[in-house]
Amino acid sequence: MHKSLILLAVLALGFKSDVGQKFENDNIGFRSAQLEFPRVKVAFENKEVDVKTKLRLAGIQPERFDLYVRAFKKEESIEVWAKNRADNMYTLIETYPFCSNVGDLGPKRQQGDKQIPEGFYHFSMFNPNSNYHLSLKVNYPNKSDSLLSEHSDLGGQIFLHGGCLTIGCIPITDDKIEELYVMSVLAKDNGQMEIPIHIFPNRMNYANYKSLLARYPDRALHIFWTNLRPVYQHFEQTGQIMQIQINHQGRYLFTE
Repeated sequence: MHKSLILLAVLALGFKSDVGQKFENDNIGFRSAQLEFPRVKVAFENKEVDVKTKLRLAGIQPERFDLYVRAFKKEESIEVWAKNRADNMYTLIETYPFCSNVGDLGPKRQQGDKQIPEGFYHFSMFNPNSNYHLSLKVNYPNKSDSLLSEHSDLGGQIFLHGGCLTIGCIPITDDKIEELYVMSVLAKDNGQMEIPIHIFPNRMNYANYKSLLARYPDRALHIFWTNLRPVYQHFEQTGQIMQIQINHQGRYLFTE
């Protein structure tokens, strides 16, 4: 028990957000401001050419593009998609495996439950001084999480980060977080206000969805997962992200 408390404290210290917070809503000179941090500078030296090459090979202009990230907990996979600002459909740019995983399928509902959240989020902060190399903060809890949870303390320090250690975040190694961080800085510097990240329990095709419901008999989970599935289906069919809102009951509402 004592060792677990120490581990939690150490991990929490890794995500102090003051250094990244000042850039959260500032697109002017965002890249230049980030390059003031040594790890970001090294990441650009290591990855900028590769990132721009991957984008161009996919037909994406590195000077004006939007980014979209999907995570699948069961498959332990992160997908990075991009599109030209003027286009409608996203193109898959890269897939990264989780370096390690924790918890079970199902949403995060309280502090300390070691769950990776599920739902529709965006990156709310860039952390260039993380204890886990670099990290991108997920804006958990969102309004849906707050309304659907019965707990007063939902937690909140959820990141995609480097390394392999996790108690509820998604680590993808230092090498891969450098690439994703550089790509995200470029997108934000070129005008993307919010980079969405959608976290699913698994790939929600019909067979996987039915298997998920059969494995977990909890009716509340069935309702929650059924509410997530239309966004997955629509993107699979069209390559487009639905517009997402949250009603007063915590349910997601969608428009094309």
